[in-house]
Formats: sequence, C-alpha cells, structure tokens
Amino acid sequence: MKIDFILPDIGEGIVECELVEWRIAEGETITEDQPVADVMTDKALVEITSMYNGVISKLYYQQGDIAKVHQPLFEIEVESEQDAIEETVETIDTETVGTPIKQSKPASTSQCPLATANAVGNKPIASPAVRRLAREMQLDLKAVEGSGKNGRIYKEDLQQHLQHHAQASNDTNINSNEKVTPSQTDTVNKTESIKGIKALMAKQMQDSVSSIPHFTYADELDVTELEATRDTLKPSFEAEGLRLSLMPLFIKALSLALQEHPLLNSRVNEACTEILYQEDHNIGFAVDTPSGLVVPNIKGVQHLTLLDITQEINQLIEAARLGKLTSQQMKGGTITLSNIGVIGGTVATPIINKPEVAIVALGKIQKLPRFDENDQVVARKIMQISWSGDHRIIDGASMARFCNTWKAYLENPISMLTKLR
Repeated sequence: MKIDFILPDIGEGIVECELVEWRIAEGETITEDQPVADVMTDKALVEITSMYNGVISKLYYQQGDIAKVHQPLFEIEVESEQDAIEETVETIDTETVGTPIKQSKPASTSQCPLATANAVGNKPIASPAVRRLAREMQLDLKAVEGSGKNGRIYKEDLQQHLQHHAQASNDTNINSNEKVTPSQTDTVNKTESIKGIKALMAKQMQDSVSSIPHFTYADELDVTELEATRDTLKPSFEAEGLRLSLMPLFIKALSLALQEHPLLNSRVNEACTEILYQEDHNIGFAVDTPSGLVVPNIKGVQHLTLLDITQEINQLIEAARLGKLTSQQMKGGTITLSNIGVIGGTVATPIINKPEVAIVALGKIQKLPRFDENDQVVARKIMQISWSGDHRIIDGASMARFCNTWKAYLENPISMLTKLR
C-alpha cells in the first residue's frame, strides 16, 4: 500500500523549510527511524526520520526546493506487518562507528576529470555545512580530494580545490598565444541565489522589521573588573576542560537583571492585546557560521551555574559551526545577545529576533582614558552596548532602568555572588 509521508511540525511557527539533502533515493528500502532527509529552517538544520518500513516510490522535492510543513514529503510503499519485522541487510558507515546505514544508489558519474574516490557507496563524505558551502561555491564534491579519514571533505579542502583550479587557469592563460581583447577582460557580475540559513534569516528579519517598532538605547560598560574576574576563574574552568569567555558572565548577569525587570523577558500576541511574562530565561546568542548567522539559546539560565552556562555555550558553538544544531536548541528563545565585538565593530543597531522584545549588541573592548573618583585620568577597558527594544511595550525609561541593573552586575562582578543560586 502506497502512502504519503507528511513533513511533520519541526519548530515553533515554522511553515516551510529548504530541502538540503535527500538521504534516500526512489526505489530504496528504508526502515523505521532511518534518516531520510536534512532540511533547513530559519532556526536549525533538522534531520527528518522515517516513521515506516517500506520502499520509497516517489520524492516530491528536489534538493534546494522549499518544502511545506504538513504537506507530503515523499511517497512510500509500506511493508506488511510481517515484512516490517524482518531484518534488513545493512552496511556500516566507517565514519560513524556503530551506526548502520542503507546502501544508497550509485551516484551519477562526474564529468570533472579530477574526481577522486573520497566516498562511501560512491557518495562523498562531508558534513551538511560543507555540502551547503560546496553548493554556494558551485563545486562538485566528487571532484574534491578530501584530507580527512576515508577521504572526508572539509571546508579547507574546498578552498584548496578552488585555489588549485585558479592557478591552473592562470597558467593556461599565460601559456596561451591567443590575444586577449578588451572585451575579454571586462568584469563579469555574479548573481547568487539567497538560500538556506541566509534566505530564512532574511525572511525572519524582514518580518521583525515590518511588525515590530524598534527603538535603540546605547550605553557603555567598564569591563575592567569583569575581565579580571574572568582571568581569575579561567584556570578552574580549564581544569574542567572548558574555555571561559566573557559571554557566560554577560548571560548570567542578564538573567539576574531579568528577575528584577521581567518585562524584558516577555512577548506579546499578534494583536498586541496581551503580554505573556515568561518564567524561564532562555537566552540566545548569535553565532557566525560558514552558512550564515544562527541564534541558539540556553534554556532556563536562571537555574544554571556559571560552569553550566559555559559548558552549554561551548557545546552550542561547536554544534552551530558543524551545522548540527537541533530545532530544540534554536526555538523558544526569550532574549538575545549579539557579540559583534569579536569581529571588530563598536556600535550596531540590532534587529529584534521576533517574538522576543529585546536584543543587545556588544561592541569590541577598547582601552580608553576615563576619570577615576579622584578626577585622575586612568586607562579602563570600555565596551559600547546597543539595546533594541519593542516600543509597543517597552519605553525608554524601562530600558534604561533594566540596562542599569545589568550594567551594575557586570561592572562590579562580585555583586552577583549575593544572587547566585
């Protein structure tokens, strides 16, 4: 019997997603809980698994298409109850110890003369993030030589492949006896489709700007004592195998400030007739990845220690850069920090991550002259901060009071000890 597999609800408010990669092929036999596709939402890369045993009879989307939630993703011929309990022949993916995978159909022969044998079952070994980057660079992965185990392809391999072909192209031009005409040297404009995380982020930001009246509140933080506190704590965190940045301190101080100013941790309904005060502080932070900006969040920060927060941050950053964030790690955020300072900016006007009502941009730390209590000029470590608030429910005075509370914890870190649980 043939039935349609319906794309399930994969996140809060998600109605569509990009089909990044099929993990199955038409005519292939699959089993329950087997991965069938990777899809990209505006929040995460999500692995879709099968709910049935059977044979794939039809795929409704091509790679790169936009699939609709609650609509058929593929058609499957369901096995009988007796057949479903029979064991299937599996091959082992040597790159994932102990994880059985189905043998996929042989990939079509590459037309590129530099194709290599860096594949399992004729499929190149690479992470979803690397595959997306290869598509953006218009590279055939079968033509790229991987430097990892069993020929696994990394981002650096893609860059080396491009450099190799660029050099080869230059050598060809130098050795050519053909005369280059002015028209051949004209600049050619490049058109690139906005896809994946970039496309979905663009849609999310456009919706936020069109539906939320933003206002910005700027201030500066003296983080001299905060950095000294971090330096004191670093050895104990390193003993636990954790890298301690300033971000866990910013996040914990933010949670303490939210306890005193719960309006900043709220959200409004679509009609803006009700305010929902959220108990949990699910604090998001922006991560720059090869595929674009993603914003995972740490759940229930009000219940976590500084060590817990640091561990969560390290794990989420690693998952984000590998393209392995789950929808659970991305949804449900209540407020966001964006650290532009690690790249070099000082001031920004961040866009609120709807349905949240506030976001802050952290600028880079600069050593600047300031007057001390004796009116003497001293060197202090200063960071510019820029808050954006939803002006439907937050006014300037409310934002200023909230920011002052947060700032007080950060400029005098020892004051947080009286509130830590």
